[in-house]
Amino acid sequence: MLLAKLNAPGEYRELERKAQLIRQHVIRMLMHAGSGHPGGSLSAVDILTALYFRVMRIDPENPQDPDRDRFILSKGHAAPALYAVLAERGFFPVSWLESLRRLGSPLQGHPDMRKVPGVEMSTGSLGQGLSVGVGMALAAKLRGSGCRVFVLLGDGECQEGQVWEAAMAAGHYRLNNLVAIVDRNRLQIDGETEKVMALEPLAAKWRAFNWSVIEIDGHNFEEIVPALERVGYAQKPTAIIAHTVKGKGVSFMENQVDWHGVAPKPEQGIQALKELGGR
Repeated sequence: MLLAKLNAPGEYRELERKAQLIRQHVIRMLMHAGSGHPGGSLSAVDILTALYFRVMRIDPENPQDPDRDRFILSKGHAAPALYAVLAERGFFPVSWLESLRRLGSPLQGHPDMRKVPGVEMSTGSLGQGLSVGVGMALAAKLRGSGCRVFVLLGDGECQEGQVWEAAMAAGHYRLNNLVAIVDRNRLQIDGETEKVMALEPLAAKWRAFNWSVIEIDGHNFEEIVPALERVGYAQKPTAIIAHTVKGKGVSFMENQVDWHGVAPKPEQGIQALKELGGR
């Protein structure tokens, strides 16, 4: 089954088109809101698109199915990307996206599981998502469910000690239904990760906690999808280090730390949408 999927280039092209549409949503949302986080949202779009449109077992018509796969956006400030994916996947109307960060809107600056259909955990304080993912994965094992748990972390977030406590527990319990995906764009709000607090050798750190490690190009669906679909085959949890570009898809945002948490001005947004094939 896996090999059949690997030989379906047309499906990858469809994922690329969907990701481009989601990037357009992100830019429009931030333009309307006048605030938000473009850099880390755009770097995570391809990973989220692969998860929600190809890999995860979910049903927007039955969002509380106890055996559904779970996704946790531990880097909660990338909420615009998650909202756009959930809307395109059918969890709520696309029209909601225009309400980002407005008073009374369910779509606040960080995801709220009490207000947004499809959000499995409220996030924002960095470093906590993997701990919850460990609990979800362990609970699934104990009740005999085949559900899988995916957690997306920022690379700067991996400087938090709680991440490594969770990693140690997951390795100890051999949670092969758990995947940690590191959005390795090498930038955080204060600059380059390796200057703020060096993470390398990052793969060796995960392996030391008894995880399988896969390194991929986080913008290439032909690498993203097979890596995510390996989950459950190993006898230990899986860490996917996805090498990405902060601000991916918009020339003046790519690899620019200044676009961590700044919304584009109208003329900048129009230029960004043009580069993304939108208007």
